[in-house]
Amino acid sequence: MSKQILSGVRVLDLTNVLSGPFATLHLALLGAEVIKIENPKDGDLARKLGVKPEFNDQLMGTSFLAQNCNKKSVTLNTKTPEGKEILKKLVKTADVLVENFRPGVMDRLGLGYKTLAEINPRLVYCSISGFGQTGPDALKPAYDQIIQGLSGVMAINGDERLNPLRAGFPVCDTVGGLNAAFAIMAALYHRERSGKGQFIDIAMLDSIMPLMGWVAANLLIAGAQPVPMGNDNFTAAPSGSFKTKDGNINIAANKQEQWESLCDMLGLPELKKDPRFEKRDTRKKNRKLLTPLVEAKLAQRPTAEWVEMLNAGDVPSGAILTLEDALSQPQVRHRGILKEIREEGIGTLKLFGLAAQFSDTPGELTAPPPRLSAHTEEVLSGLGVTKEELASLKARKVI
Repeated sequence: MSKQILSGVRVLDLTNVLSGPFATLHLALLGAEVIKIENPKDGDLARKLGVKPEFNDQLMGTSFLAQNCNKKSVTLNTKTPEGKEILKKLVKTADVLVENFRPGVMDRLGLGYKTLAEINPRLVYCSISGFGQTGPDALKPAYDQIIQGLSGVMAINGDERLNPLRAGFPVCDTVGGLNAAFAIMAALYHRERSGKGQFIDIAMLDSIMPLMGWVAANLLIAGAQPVPMGNDNFTAAPSGSFKTKDGNINIAANKQEQWESLCDMLGLPELKKDPRFEKRDTRKKNRKLLTPLVEAKLAQRPTAEWVEMLNAGDVPSGAILTLEDALSQPQVRHRGILKEIREEGIGTLKLFGLAAQFSDTPGELTAPPPRLSAHTEEVLSGLGVTKEELASLKARKVI
């Protein structure tokens, strides 16, 4: 197998919970050596977050397990003078540093970008926060739900019965992490050409808003206010979720030819010439009249039969699965996105690997999420710290 893309790249990961760990997870899956710097007391907060109390008690909560495979754990109290000096020594050996503290924290610790760039001018330093390092809201605390509300995401979710509505997973944290990983890779590529590192300022608010590009364009360019539409697609009709004999189905008859094929397969050919539904814009305008007509026919067969029939007729459709069913479906199993790895004390873990599939340099899941401080001796010994010094640092709660 070819060497992984980021083999030889050292990343210092000072992040907690989700956005930062999700970013560095992707670097780790691509072969980077990711050294997770954690506080000696109890480490990343995510170590105590999860649905199984016995895992939380081990500081191996499911939230932590999900985002931290392939990483090393080093405990270090960066509030102490000795902790700061050790981190600076690590910076000399590093290619990337990632942190997601509130803006200003790293500067107050004497570990901001300007200070560390003097030690290592090739360092790529990425700061992730809710609002970014500048602006009137920069110093405000932020969690995913706060950003969902302030970004407009919650306002466009749901329908007239339930709105605003939060997305069912921490989408702003996750997208912020992906944005950070993308930016770090770009900065590393730039460094290969220029020889210089740089500072990257990632805001969760900035990261999520461009994902609403189509909705925002309708407002910014066409002056059309977004309307919460639930499971309906605002660009076409019938396009959304519909009731069948035994449940629900997603149908996306977005093109005119798909709409006409759907009419034929439903046994409603007359709707193709009905002036209320003949064109895309009239169908969108009259979707509340159209949906009951479509569902009356869909109610005659179970979802599975409709999915097979409609897809065979080139009308995109699919079942609406539970997460458990989604993870076990044949397509997901075939793609191999879920990997298994064993962690002593917990057992076999099923975790997501890298979603992108490279032909020559695939991502790999090679190590389970680390126990707190599992690699402190290994990493600090590489800096020349002796066993006696390690024991002293531990006794004084520096590591």
